[in-house]
Amino acid sequence: MLDLLVRHANLPDGRREMDIACQDGRIVEVAAGIDAPRAALEIDAGGCLVTPPFVDSHFHLDSTLSYGRPRVNQSGTLLEGIAIWGEFAENISADDVKTRARTLCHWAIARGNLAIRSHVDVSNPQLIAAGALLELREELKPYLDLQLVAFPQEGYLRNPEAPAALAAALDLGVDVVGGIPHFERTMAQGSRSVTMLCELAAERGLPVDLHCDESDDPASRHIETLARETIRLGLQGRVTGSHLTSMHAMDNDYVSKLLRLILEARVHAVANPLINVTLQGRHDDYPKRRGMTRVKEMLDCGINVSFGHDCIMDPWYALGSHDMLEVAHMGLHLAHMTGVHEMRACFDAVTANGARTLGLESYGLEPGCHADMVVLQASDTIEALRTRPARLHVIRRGRVIASTPRSTTTLSLGERQIQVDFTAPG
Repeated sequence: MLDLLVRHANLPDGRREMDIACQDGRIVEVAAGIDAPRAALEIDAGGCLVTPPFVDSHFHLDSTLSYGRPRVNQSGTLLEGIAIWGEFAENISADDVKTRARTLCHWAIARGNLAIRSHVDVSNPQLIAAGALLELREELKPYLDLQLVAFPQEGYLRNPEAPAALAAALDLGVDVVGGIPHFERTMAQGSRSVTMLCELAAERGLPVDLHCDESDDPASRHIETLARETIRLGLQGRVTGSHLTSMHAMDNDYVSKLLRLILEARVHAVANPLINVTLQGRHDDYPKRRGMTRVKEMLDCGINVSFGHDCIMDPWYALGSHDMLEVAHMGLHLAHMTGVHEMRACFDAVTANGARTLGLESYGLEPGCHADMVVLQASDTIEALRTRPARLHVIRRGRVIASTPRSTTTLSLGERQIQVDFTAPG
């Protein structure tokens, strides 16, 4: 007997009315009209979209849900946010970090986001936040894939305590080497930090994910150094450049060369549409830059691009509910990606592309993959992007771990009552 059988599912690749059979936490068959007499649980998707889980490629769990503590970011700038976080982090407690992060993870699971890469500040030598999130990672492991990045928020070379603290975080079990080269004192120190961090990752056999060129300054070109070091050290496929917003201000001739270098190095790129559009372009009058990196051009070049939420109710961003469809929705607008194939690519940026960035194994909706999926109240990916619908069922290893009732609205128009669900007719 099957553990789970999902019937009449529309899939992201366009296949419709498919059945998905699951056993022992894995997908065993995907086909139309599977002949299975019994299953422990059968779900009729009824022509709804069934997708692999959403993936948040870039987040900050240690700061999430701390908005207004100790004060509100009045300027709305990146630098004031960093200053506020420094004030708050001086008296941070493990219980507070874990409580806020656990709440956010519950939101994520309810939204069908079952994989998160979270950067955790390791500027504090006591590693309070890192220790708390390592414990939370184990607590939520049955429900959520949580990767942690050792992130020296105050700079790897700018903060004398950072190298030892970052190494200690990796010793504790933090998964990924992080950095912030554009926040170092000089461009030369930023470049040097990239080299040192990549060498550290190569020595330890770990991935790299750097906050890279989160700036409007076209002279901030640390992604070039990151790609070069990736090739030199043989780290291809294990390195991520997050933000890369300075690319929106770079000369097109230079970018044409840079894109080929990133592709050769197989460096993943992560854009954070909600936060990039909020924090960047603050020094512009008019015209104002959109703030996001060159998503469309990188995708066209063959570079793997995924999206992250980055922040929710913290010193940098006062909004958010961890809906990755909202992230993709903003991303396609900022990138002018409103063609059919382009919108589908933005859906991939919060699903399959994110899984590649995180190096997730057995991700997808094919036989042999983990039985992890989300049933959405939409018929296809574009409708999901348009309506950001209810997650009717969130499934992890063949077991339903979250359910949301189907959303409907009743109009009373004279003597008529009409059900509205925001799907298009036909």
